[in-house]
Amino acid sequence: MKEYLLQLADNALILGHRLGEWCGHAPEMELDIALTNIALDLTGQARSLYQRVAELDGLGKTEDDYAYLRDAWEFRNTLLVEQPNGDFAHTIVRQFIFDSYHYYMCQALTQSKDEWLAGFAVKSLKEITYHLRFSSEWMMRLGDGTPISHEKTQAAIEDIWTFSGELTTLNEVEKVMASQGIGADLEKIKPAIAGKMAEVLAAANLTAPTGTWMQSGGKDGKHSEHLGFILAEMQFLQRAYPGQEW
Repeated sequence: MKEYLLQLADNALILGHRLGEWCGHAPEMELDIALTNIALDLTGQARSLYQRVAELDGLGKTEDDYAYLRDAWEFRNTLLVEQPNGDFAHTIVRQFIFDSYHYYMCQALTQSKDEWLAGFAVKSLKEITYHLRFSSEWMMRLGDGTPISHEKTQAAIEDIWTFSGELTTLNEVEKVMASQGIGADLEKIKPAIAGKMAEVLAAANLTAPTGTWMQSGGKDGKHSEHLGFILAEMQFLQRAYPGQEW
């Protein structure tokens, strides 16, 4: 159970950090606020999940211990969420792919046999619904916009698509949780995720790559070099000044 919650939390934390990097750098003020708000939503979800892990651990830890005092190989996030922001099109494509998965996965978790996890999913789904609407609308604006925006968005899809498969590929932890009725059965929701992505791509006049080899390993602690740089920045203060508080 704890390993499963850590996967969910790490995805939210790392993607939230990536989106937070746009603060003050987005193309316009409205987008700056929107991306920052989504980052805050994801960070809040991560915090709740880490707090639950701390309760289950019973070792007197806090959410900060899981966010700031673990090394890269201890994180269980997917490779997708740690990929660099790139340009705005890359960020939107990455967000759309994750949101499509996150929405249906969280929807499935509302039926979890674990009462706490089901309640968490019900609350989080309200935020995630907005996230998916935001990224879907921007996929259509960029894809069906100017020739340049279409070209950049299609290029981003070609670049990022290889990280999409890991989201719906069950690892051993997810298989056990699904079999117990606690975690989401990714095999069951995969068609809905694919259908949503196909619907939006078609509306945006964009094309998904075919026959793409899918990257994997993040769920089992095998990460790209990008996660190390994220943690070096995110964990610096806590590592340099252990136990300090604001």
